[in-house]
Amino acid sequence: MNNKPLTDKMQARIEKAKEMSDKDKLYRFKGVLYPTLMCPEEHLKCLDDIKVREDDIMLVAYPKCGFNWMVGVMKKIIAEATQMKNESKMPPLIEFFGPEVLKAMNEAPSPRFLGTHLHPDNMPASFNEKKTKMVVVFRNPKDTLVSYYHFCNNNPVLPSVESWDSFFSQFMKGDVAWGSYFDHALAWNKKIDDPNVLVVTYEDLKQDLSAGIHQISSFIGFSLTDNQVQQIAGASTFSAMKESSVNSHGNMGNVIFRKGEVGDWKNHFTPEQSKEMDETFNKHLAGTKLGAKLDYQRHCR
Repeated sequence: MNNKPLTDKMQARIEKAKEMSDKDKLYRFKGVLYPTLMCPEEHLKCLDDIKVREDDIMLVAYPKCGFNWMVGVMKKIIAEATQMKNESKMPPLIEFFGPEVLKAMNEAPSPRFLGTHLHPDNMPASFNEKKTKMVVVFRNPKDTLVSYYHFCNNNPVLPSVESWDSFFSQFMKGDVAWGSYFDHALAWNKKIDDPNVLVVTYEDLKQDLSAGIHQISSFIGFSLTDNQVQQIAGASTFSAMKESSVNSHGNMGNVIFRKGEVGDWKNHFTPEQSKEMDETFNKHLAGTKLGAKLDYQRHCR
């Protein structure tokens, strides 16, 4: 697939965004907010036309849970295992594709690497029918919220944020692009035992990236040597990715790769907000397998 038209199109959307009012930058589709320019309604409607293959590899994450970082990691895993380099600079988000890109996708060689921020119930059903391997990345909700706040502040295609307090309240209500973090988490918790779903956490990957690379590569059916794993891990630290993001993401590099820390929420949350998030987490995720995996006590108290 040729990158140039895609990157040009992305750049044109960013330019167009600068002339748009904030209220026009998001719209609702089936009750969920989406960015008007990046995934207009025709993109979401044509998703059911994706011809899914059994050997497709899907990366899923709620926004700002480490998606772009893992795109870099998984591209390296696939390149090492198949000797096929993926030069695309376009985020592999299926909801960004639209009819033309989908057509080109249908002709792309296997294994295809795809991604999405979509809620699992809103993803094309054929991914489940074909038993596509899905790597799902989650991050603790407090750091996700902080990262999302800064992302919206610096991303022209999303509405600018009036204040930290107003964004906090929008996030807690699920009034942000791609909907509620907790709706996503509960839906993926239902699929956590599915043999075609691997849930990994941002925090675990930060702590031991090599172990995460081993786990992900064997889950998607690739066998890498320790040497290959170390090589990928070395080139995939957050700072290495941030450094190379000028080539991979152009002007958006600094917006996408900000701090990449665990615990930055402590610099933003008031005690009241922290308590509100604790109560919401307990209400929705306490006692669930995903809740235990997120180790909330350790990362969010």
